[in-house]
Amino acid sequence: MNDETLTRTALLQSSSDAATRVFTTILTRSPISRIDVARLTGLSQAAVTKAVAPLVTAGLINDSLDPTLTGLPGRPVSPVAVVPEAVVALGLKVNADELIGVATDLTTRIIASERVPLVSHEPAAVIDAIVDLCASLQGAIGGLGSHLGCVGVAVSGDVDTETGVVRDSALMGWRGVELGAALSERLSQEVVVENDVRALTIGEHWFGVGLGTGSFAIVTIGRGIGSGLHLNGEVVEGAYGVAGEIGHLPLTTPDHLCACGRRGCVEAVAATSAIVEAVSGAHGRPVPIGEAVDLGRAGDPAAVAAFAEAGHVIGAAIASLVNLVGPELVIIGGEGVANFDLLETSLRESYAEHVFASADRCRIVVRPHTFEDWARGAAASAIRSLVV
Repeated sequence: MNDETLTRTALLQSSSDAATRVFTTILTRSPISRIDVARLTGLSQAAVTKAVAPLVTAGLINDSLDPTLTGLPGRPVSPVAVVPEAVVALGLKVNADELIGVATDLTTRIIASERVPLVSHEPAAVIDAIVDLCASLQGAIGGLGSHLGCVGVAVSGDVDTETGVVRDSALMGWRGVELGAALSERLSQEVVVENDVRALTIGEHWFGVGLGTGSFAIVTIGRGIGSGLHLNGEVVEGAYGVAGEIGHLPLTTPDHLCACGRRGCVEAVAATSAIVEAVSGAHGRPVPIGEAVDLGRAGDPAAVAAFAEAGHVIGAAIASLVNLVGPELVIIGGEGVANFDLLETSLRESYAEHVFASADRCRIVVRPHTFEDWARGAAASAIRSLVV
């Protein structure tokens, strides 16, 4: 990080509440007029002008764009816009078998991306791999590497974002891993460690479907069943870093053992591993997920039943979520979306059966996310930590 980037990140972190609201509004809606910034933030135009001035001086905001016209005929307005490459972020998604990393600008536009295999789940080995990947990404973006201002790492499980501790990750077999502190020391950068689904939700909140949406939830299906919540304009983090864990709602029978060690969890029948186990047991041999999908589409009774049960339980979990918090929209994403045709009928039937009254106005849409999108969410989490 060069001196200029240090100055910019320090300015963002020390900004007043008003300046933070102004910068966030410009960041997520560039280009935008000062009039609209004032309207969206509830601040006076004088307050907006005062907040913008040091951001322009620091090179974070550009106020020299060509004038545009507002909705008022003949009234020229000079818009302001974020300078995207003023600060660069790195975002990394930790998977069971690989790391996915991206370098982004302030708007989370991906500048470079890389994927590397993970040969061990030992925390020290994963930390080494993350450090190496960060160095490789910085090299890939050349001179912009000196603009690096923050690093975000997304991990499945119970993550304490305040301390950077991964308290419990069944996917990685981790308990009490002080990931943030170890990476901050190695990288000489502020590192934000975030739950992967919450990171994805933060990315959608600022730069995706959440922009302008009062409330939404993301439900991810695949290796795990996760959920991120965006309510009343904010991403829900929970008092202890846990919120929206619908994968561990006890909605199935106790004979199903979950990877978390508890019984009856949604993931115990709906995660990819649970579907594979059910189909493999019925066929008396190991059946990988790709073959299970092929069998399901070919009408194999065991595969059809396994996917249908998964869809039924996920549908009930989504209905429980909607009944509790009442979002406008539920987005279903994750790698399991590729097999959604095998789940959809039972999921929507179960949802309709369990959703309460007018809560059924909530729309359910499917939106595929690549693992680069998850890494981009980690970058968004890091950028958010600089600003909020």
